Amino acid sequence: MQIFSRLPDNAYFHPSKSAMMRIHLTVCFLLFSLTSGFSQQVFKKTTVLMGSVFELTLVEKDSALAHEHLQQVISEIDRIENLISEWRPQTQVSEVNRNAGIRPVKVDREVLELTRRALRYSELSEGAFDISIAAMDKLWRFDGSMTEMPAEEAIRKSVERVGYRHIVLDSAASTIYLAIPGMKIGFGSIGKGYAADKGRELMQALGVQGGIVNASGDLSSWGTPPGSKVWKIGVYNPFKPQKILKVLKIKEAAVATSGSYEKYTEIHGKRYSHIINPKTGYPSTGLTSVTVTGPTAEFSNALSTSVMVLGKTAGIRLLRQFPQYRYILITDSGKVIKK
Repeated sequence: MQIFSRLPDNAYFHPSKSAMMRIHLTVCFLLFSLTSGFSQQVFKKTTVLMGSVFELTLVEKDSALAHEHLQQVISEIDRIENLISEWRPQTQVSEVNRNAGIRPVKVDREVLELTRRALRYSELSEGAFDISIAAMDKLWRFDGSMTEMPAEEAIRKSVERVGYRHIVLDSAASTIYLAIPGMKIGFGSIGKGYAADKGRELMQALGVQGGIVNASGDLSSWGTPPGSKVWKIGVYNPFKPQKILKVLKIKEAAVATSGSYEKYTEIHGKRYSHIINPKTGYPSTGLTSVTVTGPTAEFSNALSTSVMVLGKTAGIRLLRQFPQYRYILITDSGKVIKK
């Protein structure tokens, strides 16, 4: 379903109910003073891309031009999905996965460089972030169908196919090789953040004054809404969903959240997060959600995912290496840690 609309005067808006089910921490946009006296207006479109709800918001003068630009953002995100999706069989990443342990696969420079950055994130996090975790995609299911824990032997075997050091890049040949049969790579973590950043980049190149590309909670913003000096992003506490925990005031920035409270499986009364520790093969524990804000959604997501796996102490130690990025951590006991 796609929705295209101009927001009414004095609008307050947030992701639809279906969108909220797809994001890890509920994020809403708080827009005030959008009166008819402003020449710029806010236009919004909601659609499904990369298996998630995307909300696109542009500040424009003309509805026809806004519609054209919104379609261009959608085309750009679809282009990215056709490069990096591990679920679409025709993509370059799917071809890389099919040839694990067999041969290197030539990919576009864009895919190679995204993979190179992912490996850098793995190094920074000492393996807490790892795109080869995709090899465990059939072991844990977070759709409500799991009733028993995976066998320990199955988890151990799956971890044997995980390890970013076995992802071999050849820059000269522009190839990716997965050295272990059965390995897979996937960009379910940073892929949507990357798409949000690229959507922002495209709109800025086309001269769009402001907007937000929200990829189910991984969002990139630029400019400002009419009548305000900042975009206001409300972050909710899953332990107190009726209250806004913090309002982030941003211009050209990004926000990403990783969390365990909307996508999980419950077995024998115990909740297991969908964020898996690549080293152990078991769901991460200790933190319920991590929100990171900074220059790019891609790196914000890499950080939030890493911190969920690392836990509070090691996670904060990692975050402190990047002073441009701020964070909100919520522990499993409900404690809030902000910077």
